[in-house]
Amino acid sequence: MEPKLKTRMWVQALIRRAEINGASAFVLRKGEADAGTVLVKVSPMNGAATVWVSSFGRDGGRRWIRATGDVPVPDADAEAYIRGSVTRDGDLWVVEIEDRAGRDFLTEARDP
Repeated sequence: MEPKLKTRMWVQALIRRAEINGASAFVLRKGEADAGTVLVKVSPMNGAATVWVSSFGRDGGRRWIRATGDVPVPDADAEAYIRGSVTRDGDLWVVEIEDRAGRDFLTEARDP
């Protein structure tokens, strides 16, 4: 199993990836710097959003699950999901990506 990248470094890399691709990204809540779970809210700025949650596979690699389902939900529902998650996990990181195209920068193929 490969060593895991510290969460704070992973979050910084995600924000940088979003920004160099023309999106805006922000840390809304800092969690445990080394191994906190990450929620990513993706907003196409149209009143809807998708929340992604990270988990780790058997191989130690980070996996992403659409926590709010396959289609975007109203922004208020996404915020309610995040509030509930923060209540259950005090070490949670929350990142918001604002991108009119709705790109998440989590699941897209990367250039070699």
